[in-house]
Amino acid sequence: MSMRARTTVAAAISTVLSISLTACSGDSDTGSDGKAASVGIAMPTKTSQRWINDGQNMADELKGFGYTTTLKYADNDPKNQVAQVEAMLESGVDALVIASVDGKVFNDVLAKAKAADVPVISYDRLILGTPNVDYYASFDNLKVGTLQADFLVEGLGLVNGSRKGPFNVELFAGSADDNNTRYFYRASMEVLEPYIQSGDLIVRSGETEMKEMTTLRWDGPTAERRMNKLLDTDYADQDIDAVLSPYDGMSLGIIKALKKHGYGSPGKPLPIVTGQDAEVPSIQSLVDGDQAQTVYKDTRELALVTAYMVNSMVHDNKPALNDTRTYNNGKKVVPAYLLEPVSVDKSNYKQVLIDSGYLKKSDLD
Repeated sequence: MSMRARTTVAAAISTVLSISLTACSGDSDTGSDGKAASVGIAMPTKTSQRWINDGQNMADELKGFGYTTTLKYADNDPKNQVAQVEAMLESGVDALVIASVDGKVFNDVLAKAKAADVPVISYDRLILGTPNVDYYASFDNLKVGTLQADFLVEGLGLVNGSRKGPFNVELFAGSADDNNTRYFYRASMEVLEPYIQSGDLIVRSGETEMKEMTTLRWDGPTAERRMNKLLDTDYADQDIDAVLSPYDGMSLGIIKALKKHGYGSPGKPLPIVTGQDAEVPSIQSLVDGDQAQTVYKDTRELALVTAYMVNSMVHDNKPALNDTRTYNNGKKVVPAYLLEPVSVDKSNYKQVLIDSGYLKKSDLD
């Protein structure tokens, strides 16, 4: 993480707690047995570079506190991830950080964590249906959906009246087993629904309910297949003007289907396609003029915030929090620290991503 990014997060946490982070990080890094404290980090998959970066960032930040770490990836298999967490507990970790594959499968294993007095942080994806989650570290997921939908309607000219509808749009949602999906969906639909009701936006498939548009594991090929089906079924004699996509990997699949159907030529331009996570392939797509937008979430900042959360809990202190109302997991409202996402398009990607050090100029062609 750049010094500027670390300073920004450190200042935010310090403001919330009204204490210096230097004092916080000066605590002993030993567990209850006097040995170096150990943290188990459970990540969902290596199929996305984003999650590879998250895991490594977490391990690096915790190492900076003097902790040892065990980092595991679950290959998008919920049973595998539960087994990994169980093994971490058996090895005697002092804290757990879990980015879940399926947020609903941890009740039994986290009951064991509670019994062993091992604190649990839900990382980016909220763990559901158990009271044994101590804190949640994520981004403002409602704002993510708002940024995507705002970009779509502004890009079509509906906000400033520069273009007249109606415009054809199709909607995609993330994985049904990821709690973030419903927040992205809810916020985006709050923006889009008035335009759908007025007829300025037309969803020709009629699929506007979240259950109709979810994409298991956020899978790009799955999104590509659905986009192909929509184009074949509902757009044989119509052009599509915009696609709400909640994640970059899905966006690339959607764009692949669109190009297969002749979009991307001077006479048939690609529709506006949104995204999330600012992954390198999608930023390259954005530079090339294909994907129109993504939502940047600086996972370096999230790793830093989470590391401070872990350090606080290991030493029986209350971590920095800025949301204690929004995230109900079905058993409790999980106190959270939320970071701000940023909308990125071709006009600002250099300033937001390259200048901040999140991506290197050499990452892009």
